[in-house]
Amino acid sequence: MGDGLDLMQVAAGAAAALVAEMAKESWESARTAIERIFKRRGADETSVAQELGLLDAAHRRLNESTESERADVAKRLEQELLIQLGAFLQKNPDAASELQELVDQSEQHDTGTGLRANVHGNTSSQVLIAGRDVSAGNFSHRAPEGEK
Repeated sequence: MGDGLDLMQVAAGAAAALVAEMAKESWESARTAIERIFKRRGADETSVAQELGLLDAAHRRLNESTESERADVAKRLEQELLIQLGAFLQKNPDAASELQELVDQSEQHDTGTGLRANVHGNTSSQVLIAGRDVSAGNFSHRAPEGEK
């Protein structure tokens, strides 16, 4: 059973990692990694294409959703991918360690990214931290093009 890993736990972690990657610019590299895992299992091209087709459809659904529905869509996609990846691992338990590596790499990339801010001496002031465009009242700030 894939180095003693719990298959459904690996599938759940991979589903969460893939949904998170779908919303990032790094999606293509995650997709390529999962494609390699699917292909290494000796699956025929039709099966690999079907698995990737499901992932691509999930990617489109997430990215075509509105901001207000994105969290719900992500939750549904995570459940769907859990089923898909769980079924894949049931047929290919030796792929569990590779899939777990994909999850671990995704988590490592997430730890060093993002914005860190320390705010000191802000008595009687407001602090606004945003990773994208912001507007409030007569204040407006657009993120530089390369940072969106």
